[in-house]
Amino acid sequence: MDKLAKYRNIIKKTLTEYHEWVSGSSNLQQESCLVFDEIHDQYFWLFMGWEGKKKFRNIQVHIRIKNQKIYIEEDWTEEGIATELLNEDVSKNDIVLAFHDPETRQYTDFAVA
Repeated sequence: MDKLAKYRNIIKKTLTEYHEWVSGSSNLQQESCLVFDEIHDQYFWLFMGWEGKKKFRNIQVHIRIKNQKIYIEEDWTEEGIATELLNEDVSKNDIVLAFHDPETRQYTDFAVA
């Protein structure tokens, strides 16, 4: 399996596990949704619902693959998506903590871009 296919599978598996875990909660009052776009390599896990007459969408995780690296654009998980990726043997050199600005990324143990 090539690197891109491997990364797509890891991301989809990880987000699906979060989605299934949260969806099984009896306290969940929002709808948990997964959005996978393999053509553009964009992957989302989000909550949707209504507050009165106002529709909301809260992104929990947004990941994209760019230049053979995994960019974590948004992550509101407690464990951290980077930790989940490391547990799947993804190299730190292939993970970009894109929720940090490029200047700050140089102070992390992960890729800058």
